[in-house]
Amino acid sequence: MKKRQLGSSDLFISEISLGGMSLSTDKEQAASIVDMALDAGINYFDTADLYDFGVNEAIIGETLGKRRQDIILATKVGNRLTEGVDGWHWDASPSYIKEAVHASLQRLGTDYIDVYQLHGGTIEDDWDGIIHTFEDLKKDGLIRAYGISSIRPNVLQRFLPASSAKIVMMQYSMLDRRPEEWFDFIGNEGASVVTRGTVAKGLLTNTWKERLQREHSYNAYTAAELAPTLASLAKHYDDLHALALAFNLKETAIASTVVGASSQEQLAQTLTAYENSLGLLDFATAKQLTKAEQYQDHR
Repeated sequence: MKKRQLGSSDLFISEISLGGMSLSTDKEQAASIVDMALDAGINYFDTADLYDFGVNEAIIGETLGKRRQDIILATKVGNRLTEGVDGWHWDASPSYIKEAVHASLQRLGTDYIDVYQLHGGTIEDDWDGIIHTFEDLKKDGLIRAYGISSIRPNVLQRFLPASSAKIVMMQYSMLDRRPEEWFDFIGNEGASVVTRGTVAKGLLTNTWKERLQREHSYNAYTAAELAPTLASLAKHYDDLHALALAFNLKETAIASTVVGASSQEQLAQTLTAYENSLGLLDFATAKQLTKAEQYQDHR
């Protein structure tokens, strides 16, 4: 498993990383997937306090156990659960971030978080306060690096130049190429992109025909466009899953692509696709067959 530098930080993360959101709340099942990922050379694990109301952080922390020093652990903050109120609400206040980081540390069973990310954000947020808080957490040794999970250009333009953020987590795939416009900007600000949604709900895997039965449209692709686009991609490339990974990792701005796995079988399929992706170098057809759109909102 190859590794890439996360922005201008001293952190090097695996090109494939494991997202916690798909993990089972069954500790034994989750542990089997985490152990398999570690044995395959995956060292970047992404979770959030939002996932399963904090249970996901606790399971990942317990599962990693003594292997904590071998991994780069990332979690997120900003979605606040209020007791007695249904659902979450957005809270990016400095006071809540300081409170939430300690709760995450306790659930994860560690005394530091490698990568702490704001889990969204709007242009109206107190960015000076947010940045100052993240910098204080770094000085206190509670986090090693920080960043944001966002697809909003105006937020990125406000946040990155004013901070020492090292990561932007974004949805990106052949079926959602909107972030491409911003890769140079992100890289020039000393940060790397970590992608989510790389296989587009399974549409960009070798089970795409079955997935089409459930997902009739995706992003800017209508039902009339999606099926022929996938059929054409599959016709030109032997392994659609490998192509999906290689298409993302061809970008120097991208440090890693986060994959989910609810079973060892799913993770094994991703690992096989990753091995097959290493030989893929020609993406001209993939670019011709897919839409190179740009974000229209939040500019």
